[in-house]
Amino acid sequence: MRCYVLMGVSGCGKSSVGTALSVTCGMEFIDGDDLHPRENILKMSAGQPLDDEDRAPWLEIVGDVLAETKGPVVIGCSALKKSYRDQIRRHVPEPVQFLHLDAPKDVLVKRVKGRQGHFMPTSLLDSQFAALERLGPDELGAEIDIAAQYDRVVAQSESYVRETLV
Repeated sequence: MRCYVLMGVSGCGKSSVGTALSVTCGMEFIDGDDLHPRENILKMSAGQPLDDEDRAPWLEIVGDVLAETKGPVVIGCSALKKSYRDQIRRHVPEPVQFLHLDAPKDVLVKRVKGRQGHFMPTSLLDSQFAALERLGPDELGAEIDIAAQYDRVVAQSESYVRETLV
């Protein structure tokens, strides 16, 4: 397999873990935040949660970019619901692995509050946790505990990718 999605709520480390995997596993990293339509960024910046209708065009772009990228690729995308992950998978003619970067809400609130210059306010975490559907037994992937030290999170993610990368 060559297609991976780092999923989870805001502040879980999709960008930092994706950047690390691009180096340690020789993968291309794409930050899904960079693929959001401008309307989505403005809405989230104003403290308004995205709904399924808002996310649909973004998920189409994420799926297309994942499918079109040559070689091993990891993309950061919240992919909170199974239906969102299914929408991404429909674009990719091969299996897609999802690594759910997960931690208790209090850990993520602290992380989001500590970020500088990101469009996603802490107030939207509640809506993301409400929408979150954990990986099902029929989905390829793993949960990574991000409450651990950062180097441990990267090591767990790297280990999973190396075990499944073809």
